[in-house]
Amino acid sequence: MKERLEALRTEALKELEDVQNPQQLNDLRVKYLGKKGALTEILRGMGGLSAEERPVIGQVGNEVRAAIETVIEEKQAVFLQAETEGRLRAETIDVSLPGKQLPAGAVHPLNKVAQEIEDVFIGMGYTIAEGPEVETDFYNFEALNLPKDHPARDMQDSFYITDEILMRTHTSPVQIRTMKAMNGQTPVKVICPGKVYRRDDDDATHSFQFNQIEGLVIGPDIRMSDLKGTLLQFAQEMFGKQTQIRLRPSFFPFTEPSAEVDVTCAQCGGHGCRMCKQTGWLEILGCGMVHPRVLEMGGYDPNEVSGFAFGMGVERIALLKYEIDDIRHFYTNDLRFLSQFVRM
Repeated sequence: MKERLEALRTEALKELEDVQNPQQLNDLRVKYLGKKGALTEILRGMGGLSAEERPVIGQVGNEVRAAIETVIEEKQAVFLQAETEGRLRAETIDVSLPGKQLPAGAVHPLNKVAQEIEDVFIGMGYTIAEGPEVETDFYNFEALNLPKDHPARDMQDSFYITDEILMRTHTSPVQIRTMKAMNGQTPVKVICPGKVYRRDDDDATHSFQFNQIEGLVIGPDIRMSDLKGTLLQFAQEMFGKQTQIRLRPSFFPFTEPSAEVDVTCAQCGGHGCRMCKQTGWLEILGCGMVHPRVLEMGGYDPNEVSGFAFGMGVERIALLKYEIDDIRHFYTNDLRFLSQFVRM
């Protein structure tokens, strides 16, 4: 049996020398070392050997197996190295070639302006409050000092779903919901961003759906001067430190007194140009002291506390900030327009 094992080793090593590819190598491994291979067949005859012969033949069998496995492993390493080198040659990358330029995305200009506005007021200690876009008539009108027969309702032509349910025409309902949630506690200091809806014909300055951000402050001894200082800081953060504001008397049912706020024209610095129609001023928002009736509807005693509120259209701020002449550019998804804001 020892002679058969030695002969098997010689035969296997000779065949392994001529192996040309991994498949041939695997076939020879199975032929000699597999469960039904030649070495296994020989070693099965060890049962007929004497007790003295078995250790000797077992050792020889192990030496033969080790010799064959060593050659197989060396051949496998050679084939693996050759395969790796071939793949490297085939997959070589020419690093001198110019790369493919991928289009870069950007935050939509309206979202960008809204985030900037939010950041300004968050920096002043405000928190963000949100509410539903589908509102009740009570929160959208009545709680804001606009009863059923109030003529000011005609100023906001609304999308009604039922007699008592409508798409909100401003984010002011969020202010009422916030006041009720506070249950008469102070201070209240929130901004209310969101989409609003009004029946309006789309043109260069109007849309049936647009974005608003409103603010509300309630506490003891809140004055008009606090409102003016807040809006001045906001205007200078958004349009530059040189910006000034002016307040013009106006009317809103939910504030008294009320005012429209203008900023100095960023293009001409207040000297007068085509953009500001030679006035030097541009209107940006409305504001005023919270009407006592609105405070009562929100659960506050107007004899104990006061407050101010303001509201602005995000589109209006964006038009002024980027000197855009048509609000419809924000909604037509024209990449020629939107790509201008990639690096802004």
